[in-house]
Amino acid sequence: MGENENQVVRKRALSATKADEIQAVEKKVRSSQPDKPCHKPRDSLFSWNSGFDNFTGLVNWAFLLLSMGGLRLLLENFIKYGIRVDPFQWISFVINPEDGSEYPSLLLLLYHIVPLSVCLIIEKALSAEVVPNGIGMLVHVVNLLSVILLPMVIIHVKDGFSLVGASTVCTVYSVLFLKLWSYVQVNMWCRSARQNNNKGSLRRQSVSLSSLQRAKEQKKQSVKGSTEDLGDGLVHYPDNLRLKDLYYFIFAPTLCYELNFPRTERIRKRFLLRRAFEVIVGTQIILAVIQQYMIPSVKNSLVPFSNMDYTLATERLLKLAIPNHLSWLIMFYILFHSFLNLTGEILQFSDRHFYADWWNANNIDIFWRTWNLPVHRWAVRHLYLPMVDMGYGRLTASMVVFFISAFFHEYMVSVPLKTYKIWAFMGMMGQIPLSFLSRAVEKRYGPRFGNIVVWSSIIIGQPLCIMMYYHDYMVIHHGPAIAEYAQV
Repeated sequence: MGENENQVVRKRALSATKADEIQAVEKKVRSSQPDKPCHKPRDSLFSWNSGFDNFTGLVNWAFLLLSMGGLRLLLENFIKYGIRVDPFQWISFVINPEDGSEYPSLLLLLYHIVPLSVCLIIEKALSAEVVPNGIGMLVHVVNLLSVILLPMVIIHVKDGFSLVGASTVCTVYSVLFLKLWSYVQVNMWCRSARQNNNKGSLRRQSVSLSSLQRAKEQKKQSVKGSTEDLGDGLVHYPDNLRLKDLYYFIFAPTLCYELNFPRTERIRKRFLLRRAFEVIVGTQIILAVIQQYMIPSVKNSLVPFSNMDYTLATERLLKLAIPNHLSWLIMFYILFHSFLNLTGEILQFSDRHFYADWWNANNIDIFWRTWNLPVHRWAVRHLYLPMVDMGYGRLTASMVVFFISAFFHEYMVSVPLKTYKIWAFMGMMGQIPLSFLSRAVEKRYGPRFGNIVVWSSIIIGQPLCIMMYYHDYMVIHHGPAIAEYAQV
């Protein structure tokens, strides 16, 4: 069989060479004829095999067409609704509750010092071995649960929370929960390492009298060496258990705690001013887009949803998709580039890798690993890898990560709205089958079509979720009036 295969390969090689020679001869014969031939084997430019990749003109055309369409929508919106932008309205949402008697959002934001203090006190007690490890970790669990449950209960029971104020509280407490989780887990790793070192040193010292003498000499040398190490500016456990250190971590642009964060040598004032300018201007643009474009589109989607008019509801969805996606893109730049760089510059935090090239993601998995790196690092470091080390499979660990992410997405939407649905939760859990779909499309049709699936899910999924929550919110809180309005 081996000789036959070699003969076949040799024949194919000879036949290919012979074919090239024949084509070369035909080319010479054609060029020598008096008809002046101008044709040769070539592919069309839009064919994949052509090798052509300069579509600059088409990109300019698409940009102009998109700009003209956006300008038409801008004029249509101004003619229909007038000028709806009001910056002072957002300030009143945050600081003015419905009854005007107190400021529950600000009070709840100031309450964060309580779970922080409890966490720090318990860590100090555990490091000094005053509290048993089991009791200390139980208190940590109760404290972390209170961080999540307290805003949920108070916002649900207490009147006077505005939508923006309640959303701010839920976002801050969600970040606080993740940071405290990391803080507790890292200090637990440090305690375990210290206990293992102490046990190892005790075992080595109990071998013999000679080994004991050598240990004393090594201890003297280690004292000198430790003095040099402590002079390198690094913080060692448990010297990190200070309120100043904890608050630096709380305000730092990261969710993963370390005893020694990488720091910059100085604060760049021009860089700081540019980022601050971008945050101020970008935030106003987002608020203007929401007030001028998104709110009218969301309100107009109520009747089609109530009447189950799928055609009109789809039209409202597509109309909402453009301003929603524009505000989402601006939000991404303002949050992950401008604001986090601003915070990092003030705190001289030198790790500024907050995002990767998620816009080139060929499937959903790559998108979720690249668009929000602080959350991705937290999930891998404090959830995914510990579960894998405990013996769980990678698929199980990934599903748990998506479950936790889905919970917090639902938490930050349902609690401020006081509308406890599962649309955001199902949307995040739906990323799992969508991940398999995007990878199948990428494998069969190529990376470009996989990237199209990613962009499609971003553009369509978010406005659909907004319309569904608005419909449910209005039905739950204004049911009879909405039913009459929908029948008109």
